[in-house]
Amino acid sequence: MSSLARPRAILKWLARATSRHRRTFRITGNNLNYTAVALAFMLDAPAAGILLAIMGVVVLLPLSSDPLNAVPRTRMRIWPLENGERRFLRIVSPWLNPMTWVVVALALWRRVSLGIVLLAAGVLATGFLTSARAGGGRSPWRSIPSFPGALNQLIRKNLREMLSTLDFFCGALISLTALMWRIAGLLPSDALFPLTAITMLAISTCALTLFGLDGEAGLTRYRLLPVRGWQILIAKDAAYLAMALVLALPLSLTGALGAALIALAVGHKASVTPQAQSRWRFQTGPSFGDAIAQIVPMTMAGAAVVYTSRFVLLLCAALWACSLWWFGREIDVAGVSFRQGR
Repeated sequence: MSSLARPRAILKWLARATSRHRRTFRITGNNLNYTAVALAFMLDAPAAGILLAIMGVVVLLPLSSDPLNAVPRTRMRIWPLENGERRFLRIVSPWLNPMTWVVVALALWRRVSLGIVLLAAGVLATGFLTSARAGGGRSPWRSIPSFPGALNQLIRKNLREMLSTLDFFCGALISLTALMWRIAGLLPSDALFPLTAITMLAISTCALTLFGLDGEAGLTRYRLLPVRGWQILIAKDAAYLAMALVLALPLSLTGALGAALIALAVGHKASVTPQAQSRWRFQTGPSFGDAIAQIVPMTMAGAAVVYTSRFVLLLCAALWACSLWWFGREIDVAGVSFRQGR
């Protein structure tokens, strides 16, 4: 038993780290969650449940990550552990993940079909494999193509940040589902804009937190770069618009563009005094008021473009350009700095 003292100590620490890891997956403060709550108050429980289910499905992958990834690889190699102790850690550590217990419970529950058990096991395996690959230190988004212009590297960096949020994966899940429905001929044309609006809402919190993933070092670099404030903002906006339009390919591109432009026009104000955010988590907006001030006009703008006239896009672009100029000037004067606490 004494030979297991070191693995037991490591497992005890891993259990605490895993518990802290689970508590970081908050959905409160995200625009999609606010929308679900609003739908529930409007007595549309099925729609609210669908939105919360989308967020729940997306969060399962990072929740299924390998607990041993909390230990840096270099530290694991230098720890004085014997081969048997390392094998013991490898066998026992997955049981610190609650998703492992969920899969076992589903497998033992006779009323659950084999397909659901295999789906849950697949999600768990995918989370383990994805986290193992991410632990190598190389981002899966390194192969993003270049953009024309001097802001190419800034746009690529910003796009990599946005693609590393769970908001993007919520939008991608909705978009891929719509694509499959369209291929199967099951998606009526009347459903295109509602799904477009939900997809844009899924990523809209990113427009409120454009600088949230940069960190203090990133904000310092912006102050040293020989670029104007509007150029820094337009590099953020270009990445956001690229993400929005790719997600809207199976849906309504014009409606998505109108909604995305207004989301950015409103989001600049909160973005220039951001709250620090984390990768592979849902982004958190500054307040419920900021969320409502963004959700309502962006949805109205997208609907006006689709159901009234595409010329509404010109108004959306004009409002976005005014916001870009105003808050770009604010960056030139005061810079970007993280707000203290919440």
